[in-house]
This record gives sequence, structure tokens and C-alpha cells, in this order.
Amino acid sequence: MKTKINNNQTPTTFIILGVTGDLTQRKLVPALFNLYKEKMLPSKFRLVGFSRREWGDEEFREFLHSTIKKHILKTKSTDIESFLKHSKFQKGYFDDKNYYKQLDQTLKKIDIEVGVCTNKLFHLAVPPKMYEMIFKHLANSGLSRPCGGKLGWTRVLVEKPFGNDLKTAQALDNLLGKLYKEEQIFRIDHYLAKETLQNILAFRFSNVLFEKIWNKDYIEKIEIKLFEKKGIETRGDFYEATGALRDVGQNHVLQMLALACMDDPRELSAKAIRKARADILKDLEIINSKELKSRAERAQYKGYKNEKAVPKSSKTETYFKIHAHIKNKRWKHVPIILEAGKKMKKDLTEIKVHFKEKPTCVCELGDEQELQNVLTFHIQPMAGIEIRFWANKLGFGFQVEPRELSFDYPKTAIQDHLNDAYERVIFDCIRGDQTLFTSTEEVEASWRFITPILDNWHNTKLTTY
Repeated sequence: MKTKINNNQTPTTFIILGVTGDLTQRKLVPALFNLYKEKMLPSKFRLVGFSRREWGDEEFREFLHSTIKKHILKTKSTDIESFLKHSKFQKGYFDDKNYYKQLDQTLKKIDIEVGVCTNKLFHLAVPPKMYEMIFKHLANSGLSRPCGGKLGWTRVLVEKPFGNDLKTAQALDNLLGKLYKEEQIFRIDHYLAKETLQNILAFRFSNVLFEKIWNKDYIEKIEIKLFEKKGIETRGDFYEATGALRDVGQNHVLQMLALACMDDPRELSAKAIRKARADILKDLEIINSKELKSRAERAQYKGYKNEKAVPKSSKTETYFKIHAHIKNKRWKHVPIILEAGKKMKKDLTEIKVHFKEKPTCVCELGDEQELQNVLTFHIQPMAGIEIRFWANKLGFGFQVEPRELSFDYPKTAIQDHLNDAYERVIFDCIRGDQTLFTSTEEVEASWRFITPILDNWHNTKLTTY
């Protein structure tokens, strides 16, 4: 059983712009349905789909029904039918202001039906290139203003990547700052919402064992890996314009770095935690063009150029490896190795902390042995924490051997307790908790580190694997 958290019961309408897309089908609809089934959504909840399809409410509900059946294997038909009653459809084109006016009228009718002004949550499940256009239309049509004045709210959920480089991210952020308040903006990096990643904060700052040695004096290096066994699948257009570094490096990988290396926020608040993450990202040492060849590498998996919508002349990386450094007192000269790729041998996301080798030992050492403690945060597919210790080997003599001390979420917990990241994203957005969403400072600091690498990628050799 999942632990029930007191949820916000304020009537809320969830509007998905781009409701027929892949993200909606794989993540958003299953997450919303699970939250509804577990009574984690407000009782007066409505879902509005916005798309250019020639649909009415019934066609939309058929789409939702088939999506739920496809992605959630064990569920009751009565639960699905109950969920579908809360849904409506609004036809619309993103570039036509008239359809936003029609959406506004649909939302006002919902408020009349519900009997109260509902909060509005807009999820932009669209390609990032459409963000600017949609933001402007939402604001110009009045949809960004809460209908309940001080009593209600309107929020926007934005997917990564937020911008294409530092300049575009700053421009987009400036636009958002004119149209919305910071507390209305929820920039999604769903990796932050993974419970196993959140556990890093609990492990580091709730135990006295490691924080005193969490620095350059004791740690030799940190490795952060995000490997995926699958390729780009049907995302050729998107991936060719994005590449691995933009796709997961600027967001997921750097957020893992921030959690592993940030200072103690000292309190459990969105403001303190987001500031601590931003501060460490600001301290990342910029890699200039002269250093890039020795500190970064990129590659493309064999067969990538045969994928749909990928040109034969493609120079887009599907793998990268970067040796990063943080220029502050705690982490000076400690290499932080960032690595991610598609079509790898296995799915693996982890953070591995290598402590320095102990120079002496009251023991007999083998030729290949190095007395290093290694701490591993397993994010996925395993979920847990593992520490390599050294202990005496049984038998005569006094030889040591490595032993693992581990904490794993049991398989039952993985299946029955750990929320899908998007369930947590939606739930926290409704509550107004921005802890697991990236701030303006974090986005800008990430792009400030990544953009010089992107600008000089062409000077590094693109290999294949």
C-alpha cells in the first residue's frame, strides 16, 4: 500500500496542450489515472485535452481509455469509466489565438459545472520550439490569470530541454518573467522526482557518517552514468536537432551532479534546496575550446544514420563523456566524470563515489588490491545504495577482501510503493511545491556550462560505437 499524503483538495482543471503526443500517452495519462485512482487528486478535478484532432468528448474518452488499458495492465473498468467522466476535449491549433479564446470559454463552462472557479494547470506536452508561441497566446488570451483572484492560481508545467543553449534559455526565461511569476512556473526535470534520486539527500544530510569526509580530502573522483539500452526509436527529428548532451546532459546528468555535490541546505524547503543545487552548478568550471579535446569526447552508435528522419551526413552525438570540475574549496581538483549514451550494453543510471586509497593497512595485500571504499547510488534499474568495505578474509593470515554493504528497495517496494516520477511531478505542482522543479538560476547555470561545449563540439572527433 502507498502511504497517503494529504493532498490539496482545491478544485483543479488540468489542461494538456499536445494531448495526443507520445509523452501524454506514455506518462501523463497513466500518471493522472493512478493519482485519481489513489485519491491523490482533488475530488473536483477535470482533465481537458487540447489538440488539432477533429474530436468531441466521446472520441477523446475513447483515446484515454485505450491509452490507460495499454500502459496500465491491472486496473478495473469501473475506475477507468469514473476517471473518464472528468474529461473534456477542445480542438485547437497552437498558432491560432482564436482557439485559445475557445479554450477559455470551455474552461469557464467547466467552472460553472463544478460550481466554483477551478485552479488551472497547463502542461506543455509539445516540442520546446513551440514554448514561446504558446506562452504568449496563454498570456494574451487571459488564460494565465487565475479566475479566483488571490484565492486561485494558474500554473504552467514545462518539459525539458528549457531552451537550446544559454542565449535561447535566457530569452525564454525573460519572456516567462514578463508573463508569469516565478511561483507559477514549474520546469520539469522528471529525474529529480525519482524517489531513488531523492534518497541521496536523505542519505547525505540525515546521517552523520559521511558529510565530514564529503570533500576533496577524502574523495578521489565521482562518476555519474546514464546509460540506455534503447536507441532513439521514433524520435529522429527531435534527436537530430538535440543530441545527447542537450537531451540528458544539460538536465538529468547535471541535476545528479548537483545532488551529489551540493552543500547542506540545512532545511527541507524548496527555496533552500533549489538554491543549494544552483550554487554548485554555478561553480562548475567552464571548459574552453583548448581544453575540450582532453576533457570531453562524443560518439554515435552504429546504425544511428539509418534511423527514420536522420540524415546520412549526421554529426549528432548519441554518447558523451565529460571530465568536469567544480571550482570551490570542497571539490577543488576532484574530477567528476559525466557519461551518458543511447544503445549501450545495458540500462544503468548511477552515481559512484570513489574515496581515496588508504596509504597503510594492518593486513596483507594482494598485488591487484587497492584499499578504496566506493559508494554507489543506484538510480535505475536497480534502486538502492551500496558501499564497498574491506574486511578480513576467513582462514589463516590477515588478508582483506572487499565486502558489500547494501540497501536495496525490495522488489515489492519498487512495484507497489515507488511512484512514477510523473505522478510526483503532477502532485507537487498541484500542491505548489517547487522543490523537485528546476529554478531559473539552475537552468541558466547548467546552460552556462554546457553551451561552450556545444559551441566547440565540431572540434572534437566523432567516433562510433
